[in-house]
Amino acid sequence: MTQPDTAAKRTVFIVSDGTGITAETFANSVLSQFDMASFRHIRMPFIDSLEKAAAAAARIDRAYDDEGMRPIVFSTLVNPRIHARVRQAHGLFLDLFATFVAPLEEELGVKSNHSIGRTHSVADSRQYHNRIEAINFSLAHDDGQLHSGLSQADVILVGVSRCGKTPTSLYLAMQYGVKAANYPLIPEDFERDSLPGSLAQYRDKLFGLTIQPERLAEVRNERRPDSKYASLEQCRYEVAEAQRMMRREGIRWLSTTTKSIEEIATTILQELRLTGMA
Repeated sequence: MTQPDTAAKRTVFIVSDGTGITAETFANSVLSQFDMASFRHIRMPFIDSLEKAAAAAARIDRAYDDEGMRPIVFSTLVNPRIHARVRQAHGLFLDLFATFVAPLEEELGVKSNHSIGRTHSVADSRQYHNRIEAINFSLAHDDGQLHSGLSQADVILVGVSRCGKTPTSLYLAMQYGVKAANYPLIPEDFERDSLPGSLAQYRDKLFGLTIQPERLAEVRNERRPDSKYASLEQCRYEVAEAQRMMRREGIRWLSTTTKSIEEIATTILQELRLTGMA
């Protein structure tokens, strides 16, 4: 085994009997608290048999031998035998289920059922269908391409082109089942000095996104380099006019420049008192 290299990336395994998305989200949140190291993430989903568990353990051991440091292993394995087999590997194991399930069993006086993939049984529920409907709605109402049906929207995001409306709409739909439409504010709207006619009647559903002009110019230059659309002057004009319109119309808004999509979505849910439909 080689000697540890403190400057090397630390390998992190996310091991799950399902997709591993829940465990990876938790791992990202925990590891973001540490500035002293960088991490290489390896997700190992669908570890639902002893054969797969043995292969996962072998892969963790190889990382240990190659790097000279114990890999960090975030696990949401439910089956005790599969979990025990993976734990034979040389890693620092952080078992999310064991951390929370045992105290809950004691508090509730009921044993958990240890059902594999139970967190994803929602695929057959109304919640799942709500999310699918919300995603379809958000795709159909992306970038102002469809005006009919806006009465069904839970929120309508407005802002200049490339300020983050589309990814925020889809995130709200996928994570919370929120029907989110989005509509771009363009120079013609600023020249008219009024909201687009199709939006005026839905003022209570509007939420604005803005962005620093310098960042907007960077984003637009990736799409249309050296164009007027991407020039800093144009970006400054559009951002200033959009913010002026939002203030005049009483539209709540926030800047996406330094915020993650999770932060943006959470703020929208709180501001509009949307609890999430999923």
